[in-house]
Amino acid sequence: MFISYFFLNLYFIKFFDMTVNQILSTKGNDVYSVVSSISVYDAIKIMSEKNVGAILVIEEGQLKGIFSERDYARKVILKDKSSKTTMIKEIMVSNVFTVQPTDDLDNCMEMMISRRIRHLPVVEDDKVIGLISIGDVVKCIIEKQKETIQLLDSYINGTQS
Repeated sequence: MFISYFFLNLYFIKFFDMTVNQILSTKGNDVYSVVSSISVYDAIKIMSEKNVGAILVIEEGQLKGIFSERDYARKVILKDKSSKTTMIKEIMVSNVFTVQPTDDLDNCMEMMISRRIRHLPVVEDDKVIGLISIGDVVKCIIEKQKETIQLLDSYINGTQS
């Protein structure tokens, strides 16, 4: 019994070591971006077409900022600004927190919660290779929990392979 329990623990240690790469391998590496001189209206239009809640601001291959639906609501609508005359550079978040593909999801979740952000650009070798959302992280964690429950159920019932 002790040996089985030991191997089960080793399996869980590896099993719960989820990384950003796992999300990107499922979701894909699509990166939608705009330049900072585009109007908020045009950025929102692109976001709607791509069905995304945030878009990166990239210029000359460098990440300059991020713009989200939340920014639009708080910095344009509530301040009675015009989305057609307000430029992204005026309201984008320029202090962008990023993650690497090898970062674990626990750290991503902690960063998102503590900094109250919903999107994290994934950067490797100074190049943006993806974007993950809090929804992506939660979905991955739920899938892994389902697998864990099935594994425990089969272990308890003696049906593991």
